[in-house]
Amino acid sequence: MEQPADPQKRKGRLTLVLALATLVAAFGSSFQYGYNVSAVNSPSQFMQQFYNETHYNRTGEFMKPISLTLLWSLTVSMFPFGGFLGSLLVGPLVNKLGRKGALLFNNIFSIVPAILMGCSKVAKSFELIIISRLLVGICAGVSSNVVPMYLGELAPKHLRGAIGVVPQLFITIGILVAQLLGLRSALATENGWPILLGLTGVPAALELLLLPFFPESPRYLLIQKRDEDAARKALQRLRGWDNVTEDMEEIRQEDQAEKAAGSISVRKLFQLRSLRWQLISIVVLMGGQQLSGVNAIYYYADQIYLSAGVKADDVQYATVGTGAVNVFMTICTVFVVELLGRRLLLLLGFSSCLLACVVLTVALALQDQLSWMPYLSIACIIVYVIGHAIGPSPIPALLVTEIFLQSSRAAAFMVGGTVHWLSNFAVGLIFPFIQEGLGPYSFIIFAVICLLTTIYIFLVIPETKNRTFVEINHTFAKMNKVSNFHDDKAELADLPPAASMQ
Repeated sequence: MEQPADPQKRKGRLTLVLALATLVAAFGSSFQYGYNVSAVNSPSQFMQQFYNETHYNRTGEFMKPISLTLLWSLTVSMFPFGGFLGSLLVGPLVNKLGRKGALLFNNIFSIVPAILMGCSKVAKSFELIIISRLLVGICAGVSSNVVPMYLGELAPKHLRGAIGVVPQLFITIGILVAQLLGLRSALATENGWPILLGLTGVPAALELLLLPFFPESPRYLLIQKRDEDAARKALQRLRGWDNVTEDMEEIRQEDQAEKAAGSISVRKLFQLRSLRWQLISIVVLMGGQQLSGVNAIYYYADQIYLSAGVKADDVQYATVGTGAVNVFMTICTVFVVELLGRRLLLLLGFSSCLLACVVLTVALALQDQLSWMPYLSIACIIVYVIGHAIGPSPIPALLVTEIFLQSSRAAAFMVGGTVHWLSNFAVGLIFPFIQEGLGPYSFIIFAVICLLTTIYIFLVIPETKNRTFVEINHTFAKMNKVSNFHDDKAELADLPPAASMQ
């Protein structure tokens, strides 16, 4: 294997194995998460018509409007509910099957529903779509947590931020591809929508074929499987040279530091003082990410475009344009996250969203009085999308990997994922009622959440770029007022035996 003469040169390299592992995992899992977020939006009219016709063929009567609305709401909400269930599976899956194994197993929850959704019209069963939305939600819940964990553990510390943002990039690409395929000139047609929904199985099938050729997480192999030889071989493939002593030593330090803690369950995670601020930070960041109004912005976008004079038939192209801005800004984040750091991007992102929500409230309230206000509303949507893409969307999942060590990382992702999906579900359920009651002033609620999250980040979240997991946890040890980050022996001794078991 190649041995670069200059260690600094070898440090800056992104090897082919690491790059391809990142692309395969992100395309196979994160892409389909984004795709399924957006896939049912464009063909909703044709799908609801199919629901109604199916009911008529069975009973001889069309559905009442309220029944159809309820059934469609169930179809849409099954996805975030499945995401919540998937988050609960993360800990058991990654500890039993490994990070790579969990991703491979997870493809069951994509390929099976893809086939079911593709056949739903032929089978004349809308129930297949509802069940499938639950299953692809479970797939998204697992992948949204496992992919950042897997890639964060594969990457060297100087590339961890850039590689950690790649899953979010593929989520945005998935959303954009679904928007493009969902144009009325493409698959958003009476006969095309089953194909649109079924295509989610393609990335999963490719991941199932290709991911087995890439290494498992060296941290999982060394710390949990106790297979030093396999961990060294995995590191050698990922780094592109034979001498991986420094990386092995870093993992051993993490292992030694954690031997007192063992494998930390979710219950124990809530009980340990040494992990208090890490846990609070993840709850705040994941909650802030979803409750900051990102789904509401997209919900309002069509209405804003129409009021600005965009023709009804052209709104779909404006939506695609917004998706393209999201992808472009996330690509920018991949390249600047190691330069500017995580903390600054979070502060810039949430501050931009705060500003956009405040100005958007004013613009929506005055849009009937002033002719140019709808254009200001469009500008606010673009500013919000840019702000969310550079910080709130990509950084929280990256930080879960960075601020928790191996023993607590799986439990932390379960907590973070649960907060993420429950918040997503709550916004989807409650926002229509908030919008009906408050109208344009509903964005004030999101502005307050953005403000509180920004203040928390400024006061609490440390910078983590170019630091090892052990160094980051030393910083939190001071905040938690423990002598070292796993000064847990006394704490663990006080816990009942059941609490210390996974």
